[in-house]
Amino acid sequence: MSGELGQPQEGPSHSGLYLPNPEGNEAEVQRSVNQRVGTPRRRSWIQNVLEQITDSPRRCSTPLEVVPVAVLAVQRYLLEGEPRDMEPKPPLYCYDVTISDGVFREKCYLDPSLNFLVYKNILKVGIEVKISRVSCIYNEKRLGQVILCIDNVHCGEPLDSISLEIPFRNRAHREIPERPLRGGKSHYLALWNNEDPYGDIWLSNKQPEEHNFNNIRIISLSHLEMTWSNIRNFPALLVRILHKSKLRYYGKPNKKMIEPYQTFLEVADSSGTVSVIMWNALCPEWYKSLHVGLVLLLQDYSIKKSHPFRMQPLPVDPQIKLISTMEICLNLRNPPTNIIIIPEKQVKPEWRLPKLNHRFVTRSELDDMPENSICDVIGILVFVGRVQRSKKKESREDFWSYRWIHIADGTSKKPFIVELFSTSQPEVFENIYPMAHFTCTQLKVVRNDTQVPELLYLTTTNESRMFITGHRGQPYTNDTKVKNFIQWIKTKTSSGELKNTVIGGYYPYPPVPETFSKYNISVKVELFFTAISEVRKEIEDLQYREQKRIAIQGIITVIKYVPYSGATESASASETLRNANRRSTSQAARRESQSQERDGEPRDNGPVSSQCCHTTSASLSPPKKKRALQGPCAKQIPVPQPETSAQRKGSKPDMPITFQRRESTRTGCIGKARKTISGKWESQMWREKKFGLIDHLRYSCIYPESIPRRFVLEHRNFLTQQYNSQPAKYIPQEGRPPNLYDFKSALVLGHFEVTILGLNHEIAISVAFLPEYSPEDVRTSQIDTLLTCMNYSCVFPQELTGNDRFQGPKTVTGDIIKAATELDKVHIVGILDICNLGNGKTEVYLHKIYRPDKTS
Repeated sequence: MSGELGQPQEGPSHSGLYLPNPEGNEAEVQRSVNQRVGTPRRRSWIQNVLEQITDSPRRCSTPLEVVPVAVLAVQRYLLEGEPRDMEPKPPLYCYDVTISDGVFREKCYLDPSLNFLVYKNILKVGIEVKISRVSCIYNEKRLGQVILCIDNVHCGEPLDSISLEIPFRNRAHREIPERPLRGGKSHYLALWNNEDPYGDIWLSNKQPEEHNFNNIRIISLSHLEMTWSNIRNFPALLVRILHKSKLRYYGKPNKKMIEPYQTFLEVADSSGTVSVIMWNALCPEWYKSLHVGLVLLLQDYSIKKSHPFRMQPLPVDPQIKLISTMEICLNLRNPPTNIIIIPEKQVKPEWRLPKLNHRFVTRSELDDMPENSICDVIGILVFVGRVQRSKKKESREDFWSYRWIHIADGTSKKPFIVELFSTSQPEVFENIYPMAHFTCTQLKVVRNDTQVPELLYLTTTNESRMFITGHRGQPYTNDTKVKNFIQWIKTKTSSGELKNTVIGGYYPYPPVPETFSKYNISVKVELFFTAISEVRKEIEDLQYREQKRIAIQGIITVIKYVPYSGATESASASETLRNANRRSTSQAARRESQSQERDGEPRDNGPVSSQCCHTTSASLSPPKKKRALQGPCAKQIPVPQPETSAQRKGSKPDMPITFQRRESTRTGCIGKARKTISGKWESQMWREKKFGLIDHLRYSCIYPESIPRRFVLEHRNFLTQQYNSQPAKYIPQEGRPPNLYDFKSALVLGHFEVTILGLNHEIAISVAFLPEYSPEDVRTSQIDTLLTCMNYSCVFPQELTGNDRFQGPKTVTGDIIKAATELDKVHIVGILDICNLGNGKTEVYLHKIYRPDKTS
């Protein structure tokens, strides 16, 4: 998260003050802190390490004493130092880590060889770490400045609380705005993407001011278009902002740009609309203050020819001329642009500035809108997914941040499905929650009516803007469709019908086409398949919250049902396992993370999986293993036992597992029926091949954060934090936070563990399949059999009549075995969703199965 939430004021800036011997001042600070809190004076570990390392001839050392310190911040910035004629090599970014030893805070430089700890979200704020090797770098451009470098670190567990009253040892670290430790870049970037403004360089204090227009010459946009090539000093422009784009960061290590940002404004007067580009340092100064609808007076700008490949957003009013031959450029210098926000009360009718118009559509109207149409929507959020990341093209370190949301507006039983990318509004993107009123503009329609299930959703564009803080004062409040929604929501809120909302969890969208041939056409890559031997590398290359879809070939050999065990027992099991294994180091963490990703084991949270409980407890020492198995995990989560020879020969079939089926309130049924489902199906091929495998990849765990939860408004802050990205700065919890297990799952049943054997019968992979049976879950459809479930990805419940009954899995072995035996020894194509949850936790989901030998 961006911003300075929870950070104490460090007092006035000491910019420019660099003392050759700052220790005297630090000792004075330490004495005052000890006197204030009434504790005996103790020596700072940070101070001891710095004294030890500066006395070392090699400027690197192993601390004489390794003590736990707390992580308060992990901040990212662009790496510098490559000559301009050299192509920059990864890593492109550096990380500064702020630690606290209880006496002082210190901002440290993280050695780039440890960047993977941040990529995987192992090194993060709020945890305890032990630094076992350090070095130092002198800042030769400043007097007496030593940078402490972290060369080896052991990452531990999250801390209950960390004091923010601890002062910085180094006065330079208190500077405002904050500066990175190394290089000449003037600012930090957002931790997980480059689109969000982050830090205190981003101002938001520009206010409208009345202006005297006497002696100011104003030119219209259409006149300027015709004459700009012959004019040296351009007259002023008086325009209204119609659209505002998200930020674009174009920094490179070999380019000496202080604040390399760019944003587009689409502005208009009575004669036309044109693109305005705001460059570099002007963006931090003005971006957060310029809103759609404001009237601007622009002076001392420059003009250049339009970029031939940029598509301008179409004006809402077709009467306004679209000027595409020139672009207005705003810079801090050459020339320094003068921007003035004119208050709306000073806007005169004779200026004939265009008013804002919107393209609001209802959910019922969306069904008839063509692909690539642009629209605005308003509604109430009924589902908010977790923040995910996708890699930008041809980049190893740059990512897009996005999440899926559902919006209801009362005109249809189906919600809007929106793929919501970050729009450079982190204050909105990170604070949306179910039951909030939500408005989003400039959304593009994505649809494919020939696909089964039908593909229809909205996605953000470069000019999309989000609003969640209420509608009063917004420019769209007079729109008829907005008024209709507000009236509808008042009736629903008073009747309490909007409490069945969901947050977080794994979200398998968009669905893939129903046939293999269509999917093959839709994937525009030469190397269509991932070899099963390469899946591990694909998974290990994933970074925090990155989700990727791959296709593998193989044969389904095992299908096992794992019932959902509920909150209480999962919480107890998680606590048992978490207390049993608390080890994480910079080098061991890499090995441990990779090993756990291979085996599907959790690092700190107990997964909803019998296999994970078994494999984790099996890796413990005997006393710890005994304690783990004596807990609720052993009683209420099925733990597979080693097979006996009789079982291997097939003399004793797996016992069925029973579950209680919950009827939908819409079916009209008031009774509860007892149903049974087979616990496991195993093919004869698997019995013959499983002991001769060279590798078995186990990724069938489902972690608690991948279970969608019922939203509880009273715990809004906690739930939004759980499903946002990890913040760059530590934010103290308000009171004792609840446990994620305390919140009811939105799923009714459990999941399936599916084992796929490679075509060469040498490697197998076990993955999770998460069916969602409940018609109450607005995200998914009905299923009848396991095979149907695996070959049908839909998002909405089908309509149920009064005579219909909720069709869950069939009784005993029935359709499950029938579906499975249909796939016995059959060559299949499996579409997998691979997800990195951070902190060593990885999940792999089976999204769909194709049979290449069939057309459907």
